[in-house]
Amino acid sequence: MTAENSPPNLVAHVLIEALPYIRRFHSRTVVVKYGGNAMIDETLKQSFARDIVLMKLVGINPIIVHGGGPQIGSLLKKIGKESEFIQGMRVTDAETMDVVEMVLGGLVNKEIVNLINTHGGRAVGLSGKDGGLIRAQRLQLTRPGPAEQAPEIIDIGHVGEVTGMDSALLTLLDGADFIPVVAPIGVDENGTSYNINADLVAGHLAQTLGAEKLILMTNTAGILDTQGNLLTGLDEAQVRALINDGTLHGGMLPKVECALQAVRNGVKAATIIDGRVPHAVLLELFTDSGVGTLIHNGADRSSSP
Repeated sequence: MTAENSPPNLVAHVLIEALPYIRRFHSRTVVVKYGGNAMIDETLKQSFARDIVLMKLVGINPIIVHGGGPQIGSLLKKIGKESEFIQGMRVTDAETMDVVEMVLGGLVNKEIVNLINTHGGRAVGLSGKDGGLIRAQRLQLTRPGPAEQAPEIIDIGHVGEVTGMDSALLTLLDGADFIPVVAPIGVDENGTSYNINADLVAGHLAQTLGAEKLILMTNTAGILDTQGNLLTGLDEAQVRALINDGTLHGGMLPKVECALQAVRNGVKAATIIDGRVPHAVLLELFTDSGVGTLIHNGADRSSSP
């Protein structure tokens, strides 16, 4: 059933349910990490863009941080360069970093900007190099060595971690009704560029801006229990218990740690949502049930208005 042929009472119910959430988030910042299927499937791309435009129109300040790993891998393959991963991170030499900047800061970023603008928004594309937005340093991975020896340090090149942020440019854009779209590229004091995990950049931005909410889009329903049921309304103690008993493991762990760090440092709530659901962002923000796992700091125990 489409919006055009929905019964009027159903439309009215949806609007009434959304109203208190619109009031709660009005003039507040919501940081959205955009990635996964929502960046690839054409229908999901269109619904995401409309969600962001609607958020801005009702007075919310959305900031988008995007990834682009598959697109980077595809271009590297086309130019005959093999991708190597260590502990889930792409080894990034100087040549690969040039490709990363071209794909993230150029192709992917401008596609998202164009998509939002096509649906009536005023998006502006940025990388962390613009206005000194993201300060970074080289990320050092370690691998345990033999007994009684120091861990081995692994150099994976131009892969970075956030050391600081200057949000002045984002604040200026928000105040002028623009929608910032940020590529997760940072720079150190010597001008060296680094590729940074988009979840981590989104989390740091949310903390720096004192965001009301951090939304991390994934290709899963959220945090599931051992029976496959969706869990929500979790505080740090509950999440730690799920990690300790093995329920939470693998690729979900970095996202969960990012969400925990955000709420520990002032973000009201973080949600890991299912980006495979059309209009997932709006459903998470403006409905009672939401579409993912809410993680809170223990004081604010729900996403209720």
